[in-house]
Formats: sequence, structure tokens, C-alpha cells
Amino acid sequence: MRNFGKRLVFAAAGVVAAGLLPAPATGAAVAATPQLDKLNRGVVSVHTAQGNTVGWRLLADDPAGVAFNVYRDGTRVTTTPAGGPTDFVDVGAPAGARYTVRPVVGGIERMSAFAAEDSLTLASAAAASTRDVPIQPPAGGTTPSGESYTYTANDASAGDLDGDGQYELVLKWDPTNSKDNSQSGYTGDVYVDAYRLDGTRLWRIDLGRNIRAGAHYTQFQVFDYDGDGRAEVAMKTADGTRSGTGQVIGSASADYRNSSGYVLSGPEFLTMFNGQTGAAMSTVNYHPPRGTVSSWGDSYGNRVDRFLAGTAYLDGSHPSLIMSRGYYTRTVIAAWDFRGGALTERWKFDSNSAGSQYTGQGDHQLAIADTDGDGRDEIVFGAMAIDDNGSPLWNTRLGHGDAMHVGDLIPSRPGLEEFKVDEDKSKPAAWMADAKTGQIIWQNSSCSCDNGRGVSDDIYAGSPGAESWSSAVSGLLNTSGQNIGRKPSSTNFVIYWDGDAQRELLDGTHIDKYGTGGDTRLLTASGVHANNGTKNTPSLQADLFGDWREEVVWPTSDNRALRIYSTSDPTSISHVSLMQDRQYREAVAWQNTAYNQPPHPSFAMAR
Repeated sequence: MRNFGKRLVFAAAGVVAAGLLPAPATGAAVAATPQLDKLNRGVVSVHTAQGNTVGWRLLADDPAGVAFNVYRDGTRVTTTPAGGPTDFVDVGAPAGARYTVRPVVGGIERMSAFAAEDSLTLASAAAASTRDVPIQPPAGGTTPSGESYTYTANDASAGDLDGDGQYELVLKWDPTNSKDNSQSGYTGDVYVDAYRLDGTRLWRIDLGRNIRAGAHYTQFQVFDYDGDGRAEVAMKTADGTRSGTGQVIGSASADYRNSSGYVLSGPEFLTMFNGQTGAAMSTVNYHPPRGTVSSWGDSYGNRVDRFLAGTAYLDGSHPSLIMSRGYYTRTVIAAWDFRGGALTERWKFDSNSAGSQYTGQGDHQLAIADTDGDGRDEIVFGAMAIDDNGSPLWNTRLGHGDAMHVGDLIPSRPGLEEFKVDEDKSKPAAWMADAKTGQIIWQNSSCSCDNGRGVSDDIYAGSPGAESWSSAVSGLLNTSGQNIGRKPSSTNFVIYWDGDAQRELLDGTHIDKYGTGGDTRLLTASGVHANNGTKNTPSLQADLFGDWREEVVWPTSDNRALRIYSTSDPTSISHVSLMQDRQYREAVAWQNTAYNQPPHPSFAMAR
């Protein structure tokens, strides 16, 4: 079992007592036990020539040495070894068999907290198992300038919307004329749907004509903000937004689009939607308002509408919604609590009042992590970090960039680290910093270029800790920033896929295993498409069900289904579901923000 590390002071008390996680150091500032997703076993079954391969979740409150009874159609077929992997091959079992899994502690079987625990059936596919979740494309339309458009399935997120312990999927539909903020032109409306894994559509939200379509405009968060066991969905709204129950926010007839297709006037709102019904539960004015467009860096509407979103446990116990505006020049970050059915602002950080040194430090995404080890989360906002109370924590002043990664990248040193690439030609091409202090650990020299992509994670067993690489720097770098060999074939997502402790390379619609002499193809997904143009990203990457390894979700080529791919490789590693690591769960929530990046847990996986 992996020692998760001393930073997990938010771990459930039962897990600490059971020995799965170490107790926090004496005198550490420890928040109360946090509200985490309450999950069922996530049992999945896939039929192969051998029989049925069954996988399930190890949960954070399972005691050390737990075993499991596995039932097929109500009859126990095995008891797994204590502390062993949460996978079992039921040799010779028929297709269509249903499985349930129950923990065994001290020889006594424990019942599930959920009434329905039957397995989810996956289809056998080459090098993986899959499940198609049927989805329903919106009807296309025509812009005021006469341009026709249709819809493609875009980014997705996951949340337990109905409280049954199983995740549902929330999907954003992008019109084919969606725009980068730098591009003029009208766009179609953005739609957001919720689906059960059987394809049942729970609701559809139409954001309306006054929310422009594009990667930087709509960042949606799916999380249980009020602690009732069911996830809510939060996003920026405007006049004419129609909820999943048909409610219209503001004026249904208002149209603030100018002749270039930009929306640079009119009210802006933030809405918390009910995850089960799509009903608008609380709508407030969006903070900060756009004010004077040119005060954000240009006058035509590019930088004023650069939004980021996340979720953070600012008090160590309850999740808060993080919404921001601007990162090229002025930067404003607002934290919101959703309690008792109402959104209230917790704090607001504004570079106009904090100081000019905090302008232009943001990236096209953010990360949420407890960087200072006090049990409360910080917002890592590119080249700077904001403390849990909204005050500045540190600032490297190295400016804007397109990619960053935060995790236990150097396990040999205490705390978390941040790896980031820079866009400013005068700055280091890439650097590694202490996530608590912002102190630079190592950096590359300037490439006199925009270093647009970079990744840091453990992909090579031959070197301890994370390896780092980027578009403009040669080679693969170790935890000291030294070149140790061949750069991977892709600089995009990374995923826990095969059975070892390293991550694999996820790019476009395929997964590769890094090797010093060349990468090995593990999966080529069939009949699906990647998203977001040259970013080439999936709809979602997350540990959705089964054991601790991650699933990847792509839309089918006809945009009629979300196809979930799950690894079929065996593993000897037993590990708690990644979705019960707070930092990883938060990363799944912010994954859809602007330039999508892969989720990182708060710990380094044991080798």
C-alpha cells in the first residue's frame, strides 16, 4: 500500500487510524475531516475469452488488510487476498453475469452503504474495455451573419449528481463556429448536458446568445458544494440562459452581441445549478464585472473574457468555488461558498489592489493544492500562488505561460512542486519551483521563444520522481533538471493505464508507453475524436470506476456517444480510488478549464 505522504492531513480519520495513511506531524495545522465524495464500489465487469474480468474501488475508509467477497449473480465466487489488488478474473463465467463486491474485515463481511451495487458491464475491445454512453446532439442553427453551424461533443466532467455513489457525466456541446477570444465572429449557443452512464439525459442547459462559445468563455465546475451528497454544477451565465427546468435567467430577449460577435456589454451572472434537475438554485452578479474592456489589455474583447475556474477546500473541510477573470494584465480571483441554497462571496483577490507585480502572472489554467501543508488549499495561478484566505502566497514574477503541473514531482524533498513553461521570450523556457514558497529549484535557460507545451510526471522507472519535458527544450529532464535521454513522442496528457506505478502518454486518441529507445503504442482508440483543435485532448480523464487506474472519455466520431475506455491490463498495486485524493478530485473538476491539463494527485505513486 502506498504511503501517501504527510501532506494528506485531510484524510478521513478512520483511514489514519487504520494505518493506510500516516498521522500528521505533531503541531501541524489540521482542519476538520473534509467532505469527500461518498462512492460505491464502482464494480465493473468485462467479458473476455477467459471469462469475466471484474474490478472495483478500494475506498479511503477501508481498513488496512481488507479482503473482498466477490458475488456473481448473488453467489460468492471468491474471497480476495487481504490487502491485494481490487481485480479478479472469474474464469469461465458467462457474459452478462452481474457482480457485487463486499469488504471483509477480520473475517466479517460488511454491507454496502448503497442499496444498488450491481456491476457496470463494459465491452471487450482491443487493449481495453469500453462503454458507450449515448448522448443527444443539439440541433444546429444559423448566425445573424448567415453562417450555419452544428454541434460537437467537447469537454466533460464527472460528479455524483443523484447521490447513488456512482458518477454521472456533464458534457459541454460546442458549436462548430466556436471561437478563440482573439477571433471575431458570431457563435452558436453553448449547451451543457448531464447524463447517467446508461445514456439517460437528466437535463440540458442553454447558456444563450450572450455567452460566446470558445475554450476560454465557459468553465464549468461539477462538485458537491453544499455537502448533501449530490454534486452541483456552476458556471458563468447571462441574460437569456435557460436552465435545465426551463427557467430563464434575466431577460430572454436581450442581445448584447456586437457586429463582430463579441459580448462586451450587458449583465454577467454566476449560477449554481441543481445537479439532478438542472434548475438554477442561486444566481449572483459575476465578480469581477468587465468594467472598461480596455483595462484588461486590449479594446476589442480578447483579454477581458479570459476566465478560469476551480474548486478548493479553503477552510480545509468544505469546497468553495473559484472563479477568475484575466491573466495577461489585471487578474481577479473570487472565492464563493454555496451554503443553504445561496452563493456568497468568501473573498476576492484583485491585482489592482494587491500590486502591479501580480499582473500578467496567470496561465491558461490553474491548479488547486494544499501547497503549504496546513490542510487548506491554495490556488496556483501560473507564476504565482494565492493563499487560502485570498492573500498572495508567493510570486516568481516569471509571467504567463501555457502549461503547468503541480504534484509531488520530487518525492525526495518535502512538499509539492510546480513545473511550468513560459511564453515570455526573455524568461526561462521552463522551471521547477517549490509550491510552498515559489523558490526556483531548477530552470532552463531562455529559448527566446514561446515554449507552448510542457509536462512533468513519473513516466520512466529508470529515474526516481517525475521527468519533465517541453516543446522548446531538448531531452527528458530528471528531478534536478538534468537531461537523461530521449524526449517522449508527445507533450500532452499523462495517464495511469498499465499496471505499474508510472504514467503513460495520452495524446489525441492514443496511449503510448515511454521507452528510452522509442515509445510503445498501448491503445489506439477507434471511432472517436479528440477535442480542442491542436490541443488534441479527451473530453475527460478521471478514475471513474473499477480499480485505481484512470479512464479516458472521447466522443464518438458521429457525436452520438461518449466512449469510455478502461484499461484491461492486470496490476499488482492496491490503491485507494484516486477520486478520494482531494487534490486529484479537484483537478478533475478544473480539467475543463481553458487549456485542458491532466489531473495530478497529491502524492507520488509507489514504485
